[in-house]
Amino acid sequence: MVFAHGIGGAKDLPIPAEYAIAGAGAALAVSFIVLALAWRTPRFDGRNGGRPAPRWLATVVDSPVFAWTLRLLGLVFFLYVGWAAVAGPDLLVNPTFGVFYVFLWVGIVPASLAFGPFYRAVNPVRTIHLLFSKATGGDPEEGLVELPRWVGYWPAALGLFAFVWFELVYPSSTYLGPLRLWVAVYVAVGVLGGAVFGSRWIAQADPFEVYSTLVGRLSFFGRREEDGALVLRSPLNNLDGVRPRPGLVGVVAVLFGSTAFDSFKDSSAWLQFSQSSPVDSTLLNTTALVVFCAIVAGSFALATMATGVGDGVERRSLPNRFAHSVVPIIVGYIVAHYLSYFVEVGQQTLVLLSDPLGRGDDFLGTGDWQTSYWLSSHPTFLSVSKVVAVVTGHVLGVIAAHDRAIKLLPPRHQLTGQLPLLFVMVFYTVSGLYLLFGA
Repeated sequence: MVFAHGIGGAKDLPIPAEYAIAGAGAALAVSFIVLALAWRTPRFDGRNGGRPAPRWLATVVDSPVFAWTLRLLGLVFFLYVGWAAVAGPDLLVNPTFGVFYVFLWVGIVPASLAFGPFYRAVNPVRTIHLLFSKATGGDPEEGLVELPRWVGYWPAALGLFAFVWFELVYPSSTYLGPLRLWVAVYVAVGVLGGAVFGSRWIAQADPFEVYSTLVGRLSFFGRREEDGALVLRSPLNNLDGVRPRPGLVGVVAVLFGSTAFDSFKDSSAWLQFSQSSPVDSTLLNTTALVVFCAIVAGSFALATMATGVGDGVERRSLPNRFAHSVVPIIVGYIVAHYLSYFVEVGQQTLVLLSDPLGRGDDFLGTGDWQTSYWLSSHPTFLSVSKVVAVVTGHVLGVIAAHDRAIKLLPPRHQLTGQLPLLFVMVFYTVSGLYLLFGA
């Protein structure tokens, strides 16, 4: 198994990379001009908008039997992979690595785009918490104390950073021992936090559940806030319902900044610098990862606050209120960065899952499947897909930010107040594409 994220570079584009980058930046500017002229009233209501889902679909999804079936399937799969992690060989052919780095981290995106907050439904930590609550006769929603409001999504941001540091920086991330320890700490923090603060802790602190819930806001499925009914909405309408809790900017900064760092650390300039530097490479990469996340958080916060505000709107609340607009950008960049990695290494992982102990077993019937490398053999298609994914994500981000600005900002600042954020998004687009194709 080869853990290499990027296949297809600037040389594979049918047009020069600099033209693609310039065109992407221009697309954002043109989008903003069109929105300024044609989009002058808010159109999104992510809390209570949408059409009711078909009755049969709502009946199935809201059924306790369906919910517990998904929970138990998620728990069984977790235990199956845990069996491989404990009893399988400490080699890259162990499917644990593919499940952790490919299915979990990257696969959450397409699953959440298709089905909504997918991970919440199969989260083994949430299932363990529910089972413990049933066994003790407690209410899973209630803990010993109430989770303070200021906590917000900060635990999830820290958990996400712990994951990306482990994957991208830690030199022993491809050994089972450290991976088992990481997962054990993740489960312990989730279960103990759930016991103390109730299931709200898992909803706001579990890094993968928060990640999936944010991406799931770009699906067509949502819940009406007033009655919890399943509804169908446009993805941008759904995205408007993201709650601006403390720490939301931290979450999106880690997701976007770490993906950009993943491209940067493979660049020849950084490799030459880190290999020739007397400073330990782990310290260098840790510092660079922190800097990338801080640049995203700082630039976004400054851009959103560089505007006038009206009565009832605090300037310091603007970064979290606009943070939802970064979610499409994150999705576009993750699709561009991990597309071939997910498709090709994901196929390898499906094969390896059938033989969790490395003994030649074929429990799932996938042991003789062949891996298709179609994407690798069509680099032009892959490279164009990268550009389309990044540009689409950024254009959707501009639309989401524009609609929110019309809602929040006073009329005289509704357009001029968006300009700093537009400049930052153009910077994200240009630098993101440059890193993708320059690495």
